[in-house]
Amino acid sequence: MQRWTRSRTTPNAPPIRDLSYEPGAGVNDATISGLGSSLLPALGNPDQANPLFVDHVLLAVGLHVAQTYGGMRPMSRPARGGLAPWQERRAKELLRANIMHGVALKEVARECGISVGYFSHAFRRTLGVAPHQWLIEQRVVLSKEKLRDDGLSLSDVATECGFSDQSHLTRIFRRTVGVSPGAWRRTLKR
Repeated sequence: MQRWTRSRTTPNAPPIRDLSYEPGAGVNDATISGLGSSLLPALGNPDQANPLFVDHVLLAVGLHVAQTYGGMRPMSRPARGGLAPWQERRAKELLRANIMHGVALKEVARECGISVGYFSHAFRRTLGVAPHQWLIEQRVVLSKEKLRDDGLSLSDVATECGFSDQSHLTRIFRRTVGVSPGAWRRTLKR
């Protein structure tokens, strides 16, 4: 087995330490075959080939080799202006722990070490929805779990999931899921 070492040149990706391959052992790689086929017309008429196209195909070949045979994986970075991973975990933890009665954003922001205004913006940037909307979605998820228990009335489910009453549960559930909680429960029985 031979190893090829190269320095980091791709942004947002860790360096490729080793490129492992067995000399003389062939690999039928459909991606490289397809990319190579797309280059054939350009190689047949080099004077008419678009250099930008050739560069992009060769870049694609290099990235494919690095990812498939070199173990390169893009490094994830938090969205600019979003919550740090620990802040996201803590915020979700607090919101879930207070799903029945809610929690003031001021408390969640304080636990994350940021202002309320920045927290709201960063939460939306990170999760794609406002904190209140995320909490409602979590209440619907919890209500689906509770609806599996035939011993609980719809009113009980609403109370245990933080909805003000059964009609509030029904209105939000129908808007989110597309059917009423009662209809959703009946489909579980079938």
